[in-house]
Amino acid sequence: MSQGQRFDPIPADPVGTVPTPALVIDLDALDRNIARMAAFVASHGRRLRPHAKTHKSIAIAQRQVAAGAVGVCVQKTSEAIALAGPEKGIDDIYVSNQVIDPRRLEALARLAAHRHVAVAVDSVQGAERLAAASAMHGTRVGAYVEVDVGHGRCGVPPAAAGALARALADRGVPVEGLQAYHGRAQHLRSRTEREAAVQAAAHAVAEARASLAAAEVPCGRVTGGGTGTLAIDAASGVWDELQAGSYVFMDRDYADNDPDPDAPRFEHALFVRAQVVSRASGHAVIDAGHKAYALDSGSPAVWRQPLDVANGGDEHGLLVLQPGADPSALPTLGECVWLVPGHCDPTVNLHDAYVVVRGGLDHGQVEAMWPVDARGALR
Repeated sequence: MSQGQRFDPIPADPVGTVPTPALVIDLDALDRNIARMAAFVASHGRRLRPHAKTHKSIAIAQRQVAAGAVGVCVQKTSEAIALAGPEKGIDDIYVSNQVIDPRRLEALARLAAHRHVAVAVDSVQGAERLAAASAMHGTRVGAYVEVDVGHGRCGVPPAAAGALARALADRGVPVEGLQAYHGRAQHLRSRTEREAAVQAAAHAVAEARASLAAAEVPCGRVTGGGTGTLAIDAASGVWDELQAGSYVFMDRDYADNDPDPDAPRFEHALFVRAQVVSRASGHAVIDAGHKAYALDSGSPAVWRQPLDVANGGDEHGLLVLQPGADPSALPTLGECVWLVPGHCDPTVNLHDAYVVVRGGLDHGQVEAMWPVDARGALR
């Protein structure tokens, strides 16, 4: 196929020729984010187990592990299988979610023959099914007792953690610790609000620890936390292992939080490149809509330009000038813009591959194409 006929970029292509719409990684920014997180976690004596549901990529997970992460966590069994890979995948994977379907538990038990695998549990039925799957395949899948520390989703009350841990231990399931994640705290805008939420979560963890001690089950480690509460989690002394994930990309919604002076500064590293395909007097139309970026956390931001993105439908976005902006800032037909997704995780799941760019978005060039290995891994 000739150069003029292909749509996928190849290494050494100038960044300005990347076909649109495309999911693009600024590799220099990504590597700086990974290095800053690794240094921060090491300086606080914590373990890092980044959430790979953010990027769904073996290549990115390998970079995180090479920088010091102990492994990754995911939310789905199929994500675990995809990131374990046939050969060069990740060796230590924790499914930080409830898995009840016996077939999926059996898949995790099979995976545990070649990888370290653990899963969150918040019910006796879940404990029984996990034990049965492990026994069927002669492997050991670890368990974290999930405690509801304020998120109001999965998890047992803190006082019930010990009874569940005992149920797991009595069935021969290794209890590796507590899953203590407060997702709602991640997007509270002020540091004061986030700190109050983390303090409440820490009290819940203390109660859960006491419950495990009463049940005579060692607690192991406490895993949880996230990008939004990173510095508060690390300073608390409660979380041994941090599950921050979005720091690698820093989407628009996380950037809307008031900055925490104690946390590292992470850069935007994930973008959707889009082109203006139609132009009117008051708006420009780009070739990226709902199918190119998620809208659950609002519209993407336009990087370094005084423009907002309005809803244009599945295949289109509308660019409009911000109040007071110079009318000449509205792009003309054929121009391209860089969008910072509102929520990186579901945006990634809309694309088959990343276009990886080295040297910046102004003058860089394509270094590689990385598959989104766990795209569509919803089970």
